[in-house]
Amino acid sequence: MTLDDPVTRPLFDGSDWTFELMGTVHDAIEEIALNDLGLDVYPNQIEIISAEQMLDAYSCVGLPLMYQHWSFGKHFVRDETYYRKGMMGLAYEIVINSNPCISYNMEENTMAMQTLVMAHAAFGHNHFFKNNYLFQDWTDAAGIHDYLAFAKNFIADCEERYGLDEVERVLDAAHALRDQGVFRYGRPPKPTAEELQAMQRQREGHESQRSVLDLWTDATLGETREEVSVEDRAISSRQSALNLPQENLLYFLEKHSPVLEAWQREILRIVRYLAQYLYPQKQTKVMNEGCATFSHYYIIHRLYEKGLITQGALMEMMHSHTNVIMQPEFDDPRFSGLNPYALGFAMMMDIRRICENPTEEDRDWFPEFAGNPDWKSVLLQAWANYRDESFILQFLSPKLMRDFKLFVITDDAKSPELVVSQIHNRQGYREIRRLLAKSYDLAYQEPDIQVTDADLKGDRELKLTHQMLDGIDLVDADRAEVLKHIKALWGYEVSMTGVNRETGAKVYSVSTRAPEGMDPEKA
Repeated sequence: MTLDDPVTRPLFDGSDWTFELMGTVHDAIEEIALNDLGLDVYPNQIEIISAEQMLDAYSCVGLPLMYQHWSFGKHFVRDETYYRKGMMGLAYEIVINSNPCISYNMEENTMAMQTLVMAHAAFGHNHFFKNNYLFQDWTDAAGIHDYLAFAKNFIADCEERYGLDEVERVLDAAHALRDQGVFRYGRPPKPTAEELQAMQRQREGHESQRSVLDLWTDATLGETREEVSVEDRAISSRQSALNLPQENLLYFLEKHSPVLEAWQREILRIVRYLAQYLYPQKQTKVMNEGCATFSHYYIIHRLYEKGLITQGALMEMMHSHTNVIMQPEFDDPRFSGLNPYALGFAMMMDIRRICENPTEEDRDWFPEFAGNPDWKSVLLQAWANYRDESFILQFLSPKLMRDFKLFVITDDAKSPELVVSQIHNRQGYREIRRLLAKSYDLAYQEPDIQVTDADLKGDRELKLTHQMLDGIDLVDADRAEVLKHIKALWGYEVSMTGVNRETGAKVYSVSTRAPEGMDPEKA
């Protein structure tokens, strides 16, 4: 306990929690989080749920409202089976990126654990959601609840109007393309006034209307529908009119598919909107969990220093904290790569160390903030302005690389041997950091597949290009199934060409078109 803190009684000394007690503890946490650590959060809405409700939240990617789809039920059954057999545990909480920020706490938690998860989720994650630039630029925390309610009701209404099988067919195809249904680098073009009016009519009554394809045709191919010359239909002109290449496959299909009805386009829009909403979380796992873990670690220790929690409560929280940040060794059966909690928390603590007690090495590597006594502002700026890739590239220190025993193994397919190519020296540190940061870049984790051509006035074949990185191909069976889903949404043949990104050489070409002499239904 510090000298300036008055002696106080602990807020609780047992394991049982009550809503009144949780409210009191929440206020104590809020005082430290906002006025001491300097966090800036949305208003909190904390709800207590059962294990079954937590499993249900798991199955629906943690969102409070979700439309129905068989895949969610499949995930629920799988997780419930593992949980009942003791093969997996459940999170102590789930937090939603929304305003107000919704946190789901497990009813089985002790009061000490309720305190820990409130500090972690209701303030750590909450601050990150509100302040990180990716979430500010790409998500609408205030509007997500209304949109989820609209999506749930719209799809349920479509099931009544058009049949469960028809809706499920569209959802299956959209879910298969979900990872390729986001804008990674730029915002989508704003819809025209006509498109907005058509979307509103469709949402209100699913009225028969001119398709978005017709609206696009009028807007981009001229004021009249006169026959155009061969020169005007050249590939380069066609690609320019369609804004190709296009990385967001769901967006392109929604806007330009010749066969989709208005309600089907809206379902594609719903799936890609939710995929886009969750996309920043995929890019900030290390930072988000590191921010939340560091925040709860700081807050619970301040609560203890103030005499607001007992030593027993602190020990219980630290036991859970230690389990969360545990990094298994490479030969441990539990090893599955770097634990984002471990790496994120270690980097936050290391930034504080560099600010408070820098070494000469730290001053050499981080002259911008080494020795800065205001370590809180350094962390707040980092949480606001980086994603995992850039954060690691900017802040990972040689000390932490030594602590985690990081080195680089070069695995060249042309060589029969593995080579330890980067070790702990100055050049090695920089290369280790660069390659580790690269491994968190989604551009290198997910295939780069783009729409590159579609002759809407010719054979209407949709042409995709897969820019292959490091010679990594797609799984044949999965690729064939996904192409079938694309064809179902496009209505015509779909082909894809794999191209070596470095050399531009063509590696493979596949198509939904049946080989000559084969029954298309069996292709």
